[in-house]
Amino acid sequence: MSTALERLAKSFDPADIERSWYPRWESARYFSPSMDPATPSFCIQLPPPNVTGTLHMGHAFNQTIMDGLTRYHRMKGENTLWLPGTDHAGIATQIVVERQLEAQGVSRHDLGRTAFIDKVWAWKEQSGNTITAQMRRMGASVDWQREYFTMDEKMSSVVTEVFVRLYEEGLLYRGKRLVNWDPLLGTAVSDLEVASEEEDGQLWHIDYPLADGSGRLTVATTRPETMLGDVAVMVHPEDERYAHLIGKAVQLPLCDRQIPVIADDYVDKAFGTGVVKVTPAHDFNDYQVGQRHGLPQISVLTLEARINDNAPAAYRGLDRFEARKRIVADLEAAGLLAQVKPHKLMVPRCERTGQIVEPMLTDQWFVAMSKQDAAGKSITQKALEVVQNGEVQFVPGDWVNTYYAWLNNIQDWCVSRQLWWGHQIPAWYDDTGRVYVARNEAEAQAQAGGKALSRDNDVLDTWFSAALVPFSTLGWPDGTPELKAFLPSSVLVTGYDIIFFWVARMIMMTRHFTGKVPFQHVYIHGLVRDGEGKKMSKSEGNVLDPVDLIDGIALDPLLEKRTSGLRRPEKAPQVAAKTRKEFPDGIPAYGVDALRFTFASLASLGRSINFDQKRCEGYRNFCNKLWNATRFVLMNVEGQDCGLAADAALDHGFAERWIIGRLQEAEQAVTLALDTFRFDLAAQAIYEFVWNEYCDWYIELAKVSLQQGDAARQRATRRTLIRVLEVILRLTHPIMPFITEELWQVVAPLAGRRDTESLMLAAWPQADLSKVDANANADVAVLQALAFAARNLRGEMGLPPAQKVPLFIEGDAALARFGAYLVPLAKLSEVHVVAQLPEDDAPVAVAGGIRLMLKVEVDKAAESARLTKEIAKVEDGLAKMQAKLDKPGYADKAPPHLVAKDRALVAELTDKLATLQAQLRKLS
Repeated sequence: MSTALERLAKSFDPADIERSWYPRWESARYFSPSMDPATPSFCIQLPPPNVTGTLHMGHAFNQTIMDGLTRYHRMKGENTLWLPGTDHAGIATQIVVERQLEAQGVSRHDLGRTAFIDKVWAWKEQSGNTITAQMRRMGASVDWQREYFTMDEKMSSVVTEVFVRLYEEGLLYRGKRLVNWDPLLGTAVSDLEVASEEEDGQLWHIDYPLADGSGRLTVATTRPETMLGDVAVMVHPEDERYAHLIGKAVQLPLCDRQIPVIADDYVDKAFGTGVVKVTPAHDFNDYQVGQRHGLPQISVLTLEARINDNAPAAYRGLDRFEARKRIVADLEAAGLLAQVKPHKLMVPRCERTGQIVEPMLTDQWFVAMSKQDAAGKSITQKALEVVQNGEVQFVPGDWVNTYYAWLNNIQDWCVSRQLWWGHQIPAWYDDTGRVYVARNEAEAQAQAGGKALSRDNDVLDTWFSAALVPFSTLGWPDGTPELKAFLPSSVLVTGYDIIFFWVARMIMMTRHFTGKVPFQHVYIHGLVRDGEGKKMSKSEGNVLDPVDLIDGIALDPLLEKRTSGLRRPEKAPQVAAKTRKEFPDGIPAYGVDALRFTFASLASLGRSINFDQKRCEGYRNFCNKLWNATRFVLMNVEGQDCGLAADAALDHGFAERWIIGRLQEAEQAVTLALDTFRFDLAAQAIYEFVWNEYCDWYIELAKVSLQQGDAARQRATRRTLIRVLEVILRLTHPIMPFITEELWQVVAPLAGRRDTESLMLAAWPQADLSKVDANANADVAVLQALAFAARNLRGEMGLPPAQKVPLFIEGDAALARFGAYLVPLAKLSEVHVVAQLPEDDAPVAVAGGIRLMLKVEVDKAAESARLTKEIAKVEDGLAKMQAKLDKPGYADKAPPHLVAKDRALVAELTDKLATLQAQLRKLS
């Protein structure tokens, strides 16, 4: 039978471990909750990723936090559920399938609605689960047995039920309102799907003649084509230049209409000419102005963004941008184009298609956000109250201001989309246009008295079904055990970019329909950016793929990835050069654990996370460190007496008492960090304890005890090595699940733990601060100070590592207990504790008030020559750097970080020079 050491590979290979463990966890159903009503429940709802999506850095970061919390609470023995699902992603999915059809020369209209929906379902079954496979790669311990899809039959029935109830309560209506419209998709789109970017444009100054012939007003606009729908021109009521014109009329250029001059505070007197055109049917701000002044709404664009019949005949049928050219030319010909200026403007584009979005007046379905229900409160008021009274808490707390600001200025929510893929709106119309909202067609027919009905073609906004996830996924409206146990869930982990679109709406809907809040905490994390703090984007060529960081990728495929999706292909050489500089050999394979630990270490309470690939390298080294430490421990404890018997006598030295106490403090620190969502502090506490204290110090001290101690001391040392390591694996598991599980399987039996078949189910460590030994801490602090001082002396004297020399320590006999440890720590031949250091030329150091000396025969002439040469070299470097800083204008003109770097180097060289000169003086 092989030993534990033989079963553990000689080196850490993350790929083999990851392939092995996840299927075993999933098949054993370790991810499922216990459903034990006697234990506290912990639940996280996975923000459902789009079914079209693939894992990106934001997902990987977000899921590292969620999985860490889930594993932590599972180990605490709680009834733990991380509930997974995917969103049907109406627009994104329809685009994917339509593009596939286009490649075959077919459109969705050729197929018809039913056949097209069948095509979408077929695509979903074949290609729509990429991201869930990638979640498994990341180690996500979600309960796959409960996985949902937002178009599942059960989910769809809840969507219908909610829609009907809102309508019956008078909180949902159909009306003509201004919405974001994508002319290519032919649908309204949400604000989240619109990205406004600064682009080069023009500002046209157009003269509007006064109707009485007394002059003209000059209006500045970036969209001349919309002037065909102008219904007024507007000035500020306190603008003295135009006060006398308020109430008069102007002739609308190119149109046979007169429009009034009105006054409104919305106008910025300092912008342009201080005169603004008002087009309520094609501008959101103008729409509000129109509502205030009772102005008509004249739409001049079709849904395909062509000029419609409300405009003069000369422009009808023209595309909006072709119409712009024609209108500008006609204005110039009529002498009404005052001037044209270059202008930077924010252009709203649909993120799905890249099309410029048009504000469009259309018939849509809306949820009334401010209308009071039977209890006298609006949906919005309820959502405000639960945060104000602390039922829902934001972490960090300052995000609550963003939440309040949006809710206090909220508009009615447009929930309809002109798509085929999605939850079709449960509304039917008779031939007079009367609407019947019902749970099914039979119910609608009953309402209509048997009239012939046609169903509404629109579907619901994806965010509508997403807002119901906290309760729709748990069996509502039935009173299921899951609904009782997991609503509210414990925490929602999400980015700040969807506080408006998802977080607030989940709170609204859950409170309204269940009387509960959807979650107790909202942990808002930052967005992952590149190393320079820039947003990761395929169009910018700076994306990192988490799977590439896990598996590694060669330079050529990486270059292909980064340059193929550029919005501006001419930037490809620049992107390629930057990529070669950043990743000259491609990206090595770091494995999941190193990537997860990197994310955890970056998870501070900030607004953005600048991802540095070099940290992955450091945490891959951390994995190696833990792996090698485990092999050392196995080598020294397996088959030996580790003092695990209840009656075993233990002789803990100061080193054992110190590391056991420090372990208690690490357990406390990690637990507090996870309870307060400070993954960065948890990672820091784990790293410092494992690398700095357990591996770099205690293992080195343990070697001395194992080699030189008596049987009792060796037994205590072996016990401490294996028991502390076993707890380290439990502490680290939520962040690095794979390596810890692999090591646990060989460590746990030797540590006397046979209470679980998987580390996932092991008990979370409980700190016992009574085990913190102040005397042992003080002893180790003295030992460390002596070791550091001795090492520094070796460095100052230029001693090679192989040269062992004696150390003299001035002090009482009690210091002798450190001698055996200092010999290997400082590469000494022996240690002598003396009442007074010998009078000698050897360098002396002071550590915590204790003087010590390395006794070594020095060739004074050779050492003097070496020091003189080194001093000359440092003086030369110092002179050059000082001359650079003293150069006129350098400190003022150079980038501040470079100046600071140069000054730090001067300080470093100055200190080094002083040390070398002191050594030379001692020799003379």
